[in-house]
Amino acid sequence: MRAVFIGAGVLAVATARYLLKRGHEVVIIERNKEVIQELSLELDCGFLHGDGSKPAILREANPDHTDTLLCLTNSDQANIIASLVGRSLGFKRVVTKIDDPEFEHICLELGLEDTIIPARTVGRHLADMCEGRDPLEISTMIRDEARAYSFVVRTDQAGPLAEFKLPEQTRVVCIYRQERFILPEPDTQLKAEDEVVLLTNRDRLSDLKAYLAPSS
Repeated sequence: MRAVFIGAGVLAVATARYLLKRGHEVVIIERNKEVIQELSLELDCGFLHGDGSKPAILREANPDHTDTLLCLTNSDQANIIASLVGRSLGFKRVVTKIDDPEFEHICLELGLEDTIIPARTVGRHLADMCEGRDPLEISTMIRDEARAYSFVVRTDQAGPLAEFKLPEQTRVVCIYRQERFILPEPDTQLKAEDEVVLLTNRDRLSDLKAYLAPSS
């Protein structure tokens, strides 16, 4: 497997170390030449010096032969732009890190499905640990052909959930409304800005995306 990182922060370097130990190929794109020089002494991976949101730099990273592009700089805006550029260049999978939760809906609306908010994920896990819980990650339960997918409800999509027609083998799992968790009922009303989490068959993803796309 081949992974390309934009940014050489703590999270990127830690993830890169794990991947290298597991025998995978890693390339790090970093704007600071001094950081590259320091890391090259301890990490046996490739480096590219430059702005990872620029198409020319990302082309050098060889999108066709890369499995995952991870945009992990300290700037949410830079990560979002780099993710969109990377997707347009053909990277198979793009991971977008954001620190400000206000950008989450924007990422979802832009189709950046693999968006992570590290502080929230770690914070929730630590809170569960303090309460003596052993949370089971959803990634261990969603296996084989099953895929989780989420979208933000537009104004034109608001209305009774029962009238919201979805592709076959697709079900609504839960709804988040202003950070409040809602389990769907037959009489649930979808409201604009709700985040809806779905479970679907991977073969239905393209149909699902087309169905949820805004009308022209």
